[in-house]
Amino acid sequence: MLTKKQHELLAFIHDRISETGVSPSFDEMKDALELRSKSGVHRLITALEERGFIRRLPNRARALEVLRMPPEAQPATAKSGAGFAPAVVDGGFDRRSGRGNVRPAAPSTAANDLPVLGRIAAGTPIEAIQHEVDRIAAPEALMGGGEHFILEVQGESMIEAGIHDGDFVIIKRCDTAGSGDIVVALVDDEEATLKRLRKKGASVALEAANPEFETRIYGPDRVAVQGKLVGLMRRYH
Repeated sequence: MLTKKQHELLAFIHDRISETGVSPSFDEMKDALELRSKSGVHRLITALEERGFIRRLPNRARALEVLRMPPEAQPATAKSGAGFAPAVVDGGFDRRSGRGNVRPAAPSTAANDLPVLGRIAAGTPIEAIQHEVDRIAAPEALMGGGEHFILEVQGESMIEAGIHDGDFVIIKRCDTAGSGDIVVALVDDEEATLKRLRKKGASVALEAANPEFETRIYGPDRVAVQGKLVGLMRRYH
């Protein structure tokens, strides 16, 4: 599943190649998506390549090939009132409050009956938390005080921390965390990922627990902590 920006970039590349036979430049992609820098374009291209939607052709400048389009792909210019709505998590972020726009959960009679807010990427980031999609009873022993929610893990980047694709992680909502904590981190106000947080001077590193995935380093203003991992549940088939 792709984020809104990944959809927009994939559609823009596809349309440009269809029209001209040449993939757009990084500057053209940056301007089309209204990104602040070409590093943002590089991150999106890497994510699309990792997921098998595009590939870079070797030894050729500006050479990208679109391998496939997602079934739910929309034109990059679509601006419907409902906005982008992937099947995973598509939320937003309130810059003033520093909180995601999570819809309040319905009252529950069980203290350990927690809302499931969608999927979280343990790999390439996917879109941020939006609203409740289910409820799961979680053991009270895995929780302390405070507000909690559950996310389903998608991806393999945290397997050496014992977190596997399809696991359900229990997250305590908070906006601060210590270096070494596993957190739900919101990157650039739009993409959420489950990673180990490392503070490196003035920078923030989001560290995978799988050598096949790179550690990503950001300025502190680009990363907002949405919650901290406190428990994990696994379904055996």
